[in-house]
Amino acid sequence: MNKSLSALAFASIAVLAASAAHAQAQAPAANAVVRTERNMSLDLANRIATAAVAACSEKGYAVTTTVVDRAGTVRAVQRADNAGPHTLEASRAKAFTSASAKNTTLAMMENTQKNPAAATLVYIPGFLLVGGGVPVKVGNEVIGAVGIGGAPGGHLDEQCALAALDKVADLLK
Repeated sequence: MNKSLSALAFASIAVLAASAAHAQAQAPAANAVVRTERNMSLDLANRIATAAVAACSEKGYAVTTTVVDRAGTVRAVQRADNAGPHTLEASRAKAFTSASAKNTTLAMMENTQKNPAAATLVYIPGFLLVGGGVPVKVGNEVIGAVGIGGAPGGHLDEQCALAALDKVADLLK
């Protein structure tokens, strides 16, 4: 009787193992179902916003800085004393545009000026093609963006954004 039970147990285990192997072969790879992505933390967003406002303040510019996550959702906003009310929406739109397109808004603006086919980008809801939006990257992966509005020129907004990203470069590894 023991030999019969042992043989039956062995046969059952063999069938279960074969079934499990077959099911595993049929199942999609884990990365095809669930994605793992890096994203903008609140702490990082606040550090970038603080550094950006400080970089512009050092140059005498009263700006607003908005930092968004990889989906373009606002994570942090800082508005310097004396920054104009229009800078709130401008900085948000620049950050959203940069995160969405994974490019600087200054480069996008220049591209639309040179390429008539790209000029239609201005019709995408929420896009603002004025310098001052810069993607935040970890390696080659865009995890968000920073947008700045209020300096006397988009190229100057972008310089402040790049200075802020330099200050937090150690955190972007």
